[in-house]
Amino acid sequence: MLGKLFTEQFAFAQGDSVVVIGLGRFGGAVAQSLMSLGHDVMGIDRDADPVQAWADRLTHAVQADATNEMVLRQLGVADFRHAIIGIGDNLGSSLMTLMALTELGLRDIWVKALTEEHGKIAQRMGAHHVVYPEADMGERVAHLISGRMIDYIELDDGFAIANIHAPALTHGKTLTDAAVRERFGITVVGIKRLGEDFQHATPGSRVQPGDLLIVSGPTERVEKFAGSTGR
Repeated sequence: MLGKLFTEQFAFAQGDSVVVIGLGRFGGAVAQSLMSLGHDVMGIDRDADPVQAWADRLTHAVQADATNEMVLRQLGVADFRHAIIGIGDNLGSSLMTLMALTELGLRDIWVKALTEEHGKIAQRMGAHHVVYPEADMGERVAHLISGRMIDYIELDDGFAIANIHAPALTHGKTLTDAAVRERFGITVVGIKRLGEDFQHATPGSRVQPGDLLIVSGPTERVEKFAGSTGR
C-alpha cells in the first residue's frame, strides 16, 4: 500500500526508465507498481536475497553497491530518466547513494525519508523530491478512519484530491446554488451516484444524498469541506 501511495505522486511519462535503489518492503512495492504502470525498472540492492526475489519481476535486478558512483556508471544508471532511493534503514547509505546519483547528473531523484532531518539533508544535497511514506500513509489512514473521506491523496504544495461523501449542505442543490467554490475555495471535479457512471461536474450539476464527490483544492479547505455539516 505504501508503494502504491508513493507512485501516485509521480508524473512519469509512459514507458520512462526508472532505477529503484533498495529492494526492501517499500522499494520492492514501488518497483512492482511502476512495472504495472508500464515503466522499465532496474532494481538495485546490495544484498543478494532481495535481488533474487525480484529478478523475474523487474526489467533488471542487480546486486551492487549503489553508494559507489563508478558502479552506478557501469550499470548505465546515468541514462535513466528517474531514480528512487528507497533505503530507509541506513541514513549514511541513503545520502551516499544520493551523492553518487547527483554526480552522475540525474535530473529527477526521489528520496524516501523517515525523518524531517533526513529529508532536509537530502534536499540540500540535491534531491529533487523527498517523500515521507510512513507519515503520508498515517495521515491518509486518519482521514479514512474519520469517515469523512473514502480516499485521499495529498500532492505537493499543500494541494489535495479526495473522494468524499457529499456534505448535507450540497444535498438537492446545484454546485452553483451550494456556492461550494465561493464558500470553501475548492473545486468539485466529478460526481459518482450509486448505479450510475461517473460524471464530470459542471456548475449546474445537482447533488443528491448519497452521492460521492471528487474534489480538489488546498488541503485544509478540502478537509473543511469534507467535515462540513451545515446547509
